[in-house]
Amino acid sequence: MDRYCVFGNPIAHSKSPEIHAAFAAQTGQHLQYERRLAPLDGFADAVRAFIAEGGKGANVTVPFKLEAVKLAQALTIRARAAGAVNTLVFSDDGIIGDNTDGAGLVADIVNNAGVPLAGKRVLLLGAGGAARGVVLPLLEHRPAQLVIANRTVARAEALVEQFAALGGEGVVSACGFDGIEGDYDVIINGTAASLSAELPPISPSVFAPGCLALDMMYAASPTVFLQFAGRHGAQLRDGLGMLVEQAAEAFKLWRDVQPATGEVLQTLRAKL
Repeated sequence: MDRYCVFGNPIAHSKSPEIHAAFAAQTGQHLQYERRLAPLDGFADAVRAFIAEGGKGANVTVPFKLEAVKLAQALTIRARAAGAVNTLVFSDDGIIGDNTDGAGLVADIVNNAGVPLAGKRVLLLGAGGAARGVVLPLLEHRPAQLVIANRTVARAEALVEQFAALGGEGVVSACGFDGIEGDYDVIINGTAASLSAELPPISPSVFAPGCLALDMMYAASPTVFLQFAGRHGAQLRDGLGMLVEQAAEAFKLWRDVQPATGEVLQTLRAKL
């Protein structure tokens, strides 16, 4: 039986085994998927050991997504753009690194929430790893405008410079939180503020009537950001759909089969 896993530290909380088991059952794929706790100073060795045991692929979560970039012998365009790897494919050609996070986010917005991105004004809060991973997939859907707002403006400007060459020239721009102008159709919180129950310092005026507000974090109850957005008329979405969709993208890479995500997402939601 083909073997897959997710590497992280810590890893006990990961929902990936449950998600991939559901995908396998649904698609008739025979595989085994497990959690693997990699030592903080031993990620590469842990991956090589798994390959030696017959592993076919792996997901990578905190804190190893940057180390996975160095370990991979080839990177997909979206992994290079993200500067991080969350999916490894072990092939005859070596270790291939990919990043399915952004594709997962976009699939959740477009397919699950039913909100097209083409021609829309999109505001991305944050310029760290989480935000960087979603810029290229967002741009591929041709928004009218993508504004990256960050506390440190220089970090947001660096992202703009990088992605202008990848189809974002004239579309993507940067500013500080206090420099956000106008309202937006889609607002995505890619900051770590929700981890500490804090709100990014944004004005209520950013929420266009009926806009979609998405927080990449998820919990049993809405984050502070989503509560704030809800009070100003936004439709709300957390990061659970993104989690399931990025897993589906990885599953497709490994098995060449596209799983359906709706039922899996409902099951996970009920267990939160």
